[in-house]
Amino acid sequence: MAGNDWINSYLEAILDVGPGIDVAKSSLLLRERGHFSPTRYFVEEVITGFDETDLHRSWVRAAATRGPKERNTRLENMCWRIWNLARKKKQLEGDEAQRKAKRRLERERGRKEATADMSEDLSEGEKGDIPGDVSAHGDSIRGRMHRISSVDMMENWANQPKEKKLYIVLISLHGLIRGENMELGRDSDTGGQVKYVVELARALGTMPGVYRVDLLTRQVSAPDVDWSYAEPTEMLGPRTTDNSMQDLGESGGAYIIRVPFGPKDKYIPKELLWPHIPEFVDCALSHIRQMSKVLGEQIGGGQAVWPVAIHGHYADAGDSAALLSGALNVPMLFTGHSLGRDKLEQLMKQGRQSRDEINTTYKIMRRIEAEELSLDASEIVITSTRQEIEEQWRLYDGFDPILERKLRARIRRGVSCHGRFMPRMVVIPPGMEFHHIVLHDGDMDGDLERNEEDSTSPDPPIWSEIMRFFSNPRKPMILALARPDPKKNITTLVKAFGECRPLRELANLTLVMGNRDNIDEMSGTNASVLLSILKLIDKYDLYGQVAYPKHHKQREVPDIYRLAARTKGVFINPAFIEPFGLTLIEAAAYGLPIVATKNGGPVDIHRVLDNGLLVDPHDQQSIADALLKLVSDKQLWARCRQNGLKNIHLFSWPEHCKTYLSRIAMCKPRQPQWQRSDVAFENPEPNSPGDSLRDIQDLSLNLKLSLDGEKSEGNGTIDNSLDVEDSADGKSNLENAVLKLSKGAIGGAEKASLMEKAEPNVGGSRFPGMRMRKYIFVIAVDCDSISDIPKIIRTIKEAAGKANHVGFILSTSLSISDVHSLLISGSISPLDFDAFVCNSGSDLYYPSSSSEGPGLPFTVDLDYQSHIEHRWGGEGLRKTLVRWAASVNEKKGQIVTEDESRSTARCYAFKVKDLELVPPVRELRKLMRIQALRCHVIYCQNGTTLNVIPVLASRAQALRYLYIRWGMELSNVIVFAGECGDTDYEGLLGGVHKTVIFKGIGNSALKLHSNRSFPLEHVLPFDSPNILQAEGCSCEDIRASLGKLGVIKE
Repeated sequence: MAGNDWINSYLEAILDVGPGIDVAKSSLLLRERGHFSPTRYFVEEVITGFDETDLHRSWVRAAATRGPKERNTRLENMCWRIWNLARKKKQLEGDEAQRKAKRRLERERGRKEATADMSEDLSEGEKGDIPGDVSAHGDSIRGRMHRISSVDMMENWANQPKEKKLYIVLISLHGLIRGENMELGRDSDTGGQVKYVVELARALGTMPGVYRVDLLTRQVSAPDVDWSYAEPTEMLGPRTTDNSMQDLGESGGAYIIRVPFGPKDKYIPKELLWPHIPEFVDCALSHIRQMSKVLGEQIGGGQAVWPVAIHGHYADAGDSAALLSGALNVPMLFTGHSLGRDKLEQLMKQGRQSRDEINTTYKIMRRIEAEELSLDASEIVITSTRQEIEEQWRLYDGFDPILERKLRARIRRGVSCHGRFMPRMVVIPPGMEFHHIVLHDGDMDGDLERNEEDSTSPDPPIWSEIMRFFSNPRKPMILALARPDPKKNITTLVKAFGECRPLRELANLTLVMGNRDNIDEMSGTNASVLLSILKLIDKYDLYGQVAYPKHHKQREVPDIYRLAARTKGVFINPAFIEPFGLTLIEAAAYGLPIVATKNGGPVDIHRVLDNGLLVDPHDQQSIADALLKLVSDKQLWARCRQNGLKNIHLFSWPEHCKTYLSRIAMCKPRQPQWQRSDVAFENPEPNSPGDSLRDIQDLSLNLKLSLDGEKSEGNGTIDNSLDVEDSADGKSNLENAVLKLSKGAIGGAEKASLMEKAEPNVGGSRFPGMRMRKYIFVIAVDCDSISDIPKIIRTIKEAAGKANHVGFILSTSLSISDVHSLLISGSISPLDFDAFVCNSGSDLYYPSSSSEGPGLPFTVDLDYQSHIEHRWGGEGLRKTLVRWAASVNEKKGQIVTEDESRSTARCYAFKVKDLELVPPVRELRKLMRIQALRCHVIYCQNGTTLNVIPVLASRAQALRYLYIRWGMELSNVIVFAGECGDTDYEGLLGGVHKTVIFKGIGNSALKLHSNRSFPLEHVLPFDSPNILQAEGCSCEDIRASLGKLGVIKE
């Protein structure tokens, strides 16, 4: 025997499923050494209470040991293991109970403070409706729409967007995804989600008004997977042959787009994908930008057609969708499929692993943070069932059903929510394709007779594969279709069948449990479950009554349902908890009544279909009674069958897509902000003579900052080169638009003012130049001392040489005034830079060559400010932060004070006196989320400053904006950073750009990262060839690093 781990697994299983061990009694027995009998204790307390044949066999083996002393020692050791495991489990449960109690108090306190801010009396309105029934924009869905299932309403809606020609992007990163012959069950990542997203993309691609659907996933070119997963593009042809896609052009329809990211030539599990998310985002951004331009030429009249929505599936894709949504300024949708907090809670209940051990195995905290970010950024969260909302999403900081009802009540009454937001939770069950289903009403005998007469239509091969198990194949078939996982509860089903003689006499049992070649080659858990099932079959002598085929193909699943229906059988899903239950819908479509668990999604499915019975999965007798009732009562069977067939259309893909698109239509449209100007967006080729003209026409950049904050006096004229309309009225409208945009753009001592004359270099040379640079050097070094920044800038510029093909961007947490002072102190001209990313990414500026007036030599990109405005809490957020600072100061002295001089309209700055006395980033971020305030919290400048900025803003996102806005190629960007930095430091390192890390720089900021929820390796790909560490920050070190990255020739 290699080891004793298998013994621990059995003992842990006993603790999970059996009665608790009386610890006091155990301790007493173990203390009374003179009267303690390990053999007697083990038999009475363990074996008699549990059906664990393997453990019993191990006890028999121990009892057969030669010497009684050795035998007693081994048995006593096993008893001690049980006792210690029970004690460990109790301790973990106690720790988790304390954590939950603390969380409950935090949520109640946050809800109370949020309600205090929203001081209107809403005693009636706050009663609210069920979460998700009201639009985030203040309209009652019930008031605006008929029932989603209304055929007339959906037909009317379907006719409306035919001219819109929507572009939709879906994202599902992990697993192996292809349109045909899906390898479902190949591994834990290739399951129901893969089938769902492929069918959703295919169905959306056939809907009226939808021109193109892209399903983005990972390109896998590994020797152990099929070559088809390396194909960059795969078209998803429609299942039907109708003319719904006849008006689509060359790029229309639904496609799988496989994006290369992560380790090359290697297929990795989803837990290892996290560090590579930024790389995917950059590559996906490139695809969407190119496709938007192509679609603009085809259907947009020359203007780019941006996605109407980006929909992330699972936490990893949700994280990606949030970044893409922020970079493109388009609405985001999210479907969790399986939620991290729920999984963490279930694992903690088992008591086998500590929270740290769970995090190491599943990267669970990184996953939870991705789900929280998805809540921050999403317009709509789509769930399959109401249970998912009420029992799973409510575990998150970013969603509170009670506070959501309060916010909806205020929206209905037109009362301000003070910057607070909750995403809409919408229940849309997954769809199915029914056009290929052929129903057979005859019974089994009749079918057999007909088949004997009609030899041209042989039975499907899978039928004979199943039938060979049965001594009487004409009996009704009880069908279970699930992998051999403990959560699927198949063992209880076999026990229920084996111990109910009337059921055994009336029916056969078929267990389709995935595919296997050899049990020894299966995963430990699956093999253990399968072995238990085989032993139960032997125990109850069920040979000839139970089928358990080794292999089946995905395309044969419909034939399995048909076989069960022909025998007038029943489909059962006895899982302990079933998030949705797609197999129940599939079975109903083939005329099979169902028996299903009462925990989770089956409750909603049964409410719609009314085609079977719900049972307690822990109640073996209840399962047996329900099955017996359906197979013995032919009238009940026929009624359940008919109900299922009558209502199944409500779960069709067309119905799903109509509801889905109607929800998208209710979102406030968003797209890249400059698209809304009178100037059409276009992306000319480098060196195109149209660059200057197109950029000059961007009015939002023609602002100059004033130190005194007063508006410059002048005649208000604008240079004629900026006129994009011939009429004077058109010119006036544009001026008014600029004035309107400028209001509130900058706060504190940095307010915007229109200049008397527009800066000619703004459009003519600076911005097109960024597009034409061969390389862009981004200086994002968070130095231990701010005074060191000019030296590093000069050194990097010296290393770059005097070549004009290299541009420079300064990315910092400093305000633009601080940046200007810093450049002056270092004798550096602002014109040496192409852009300045300030205030941790909440503001973007460009240099200006004009020296007129008292203003700073920068222009602000108001398009960027409008771009990140979404979800910004504004004054409501500021008041909450001020109140938080006051509570900290009340307890610990003047630790946190508001820094009004450095604050802007989209960055609230606070001075921090002692970092040790303020909560870490994750705690402050949680506090804001609990109060429905969406923002990024960043400790910077070695913890002396706290910046709070919009959730869609960051220094990394500003670079993606520059790519979308000006065509700055991200693969040609080189980011210079220290070994550590501000708490947003990690976001600067990942992606397709190259990174040079200066060894020994920024180490003082390590204290900012001491209380992370997850380690840095869960975020950053340290083995990436794009990340290089320089030995120092001298000119020679920098040039050596750039040479290794292939940027310059050494």
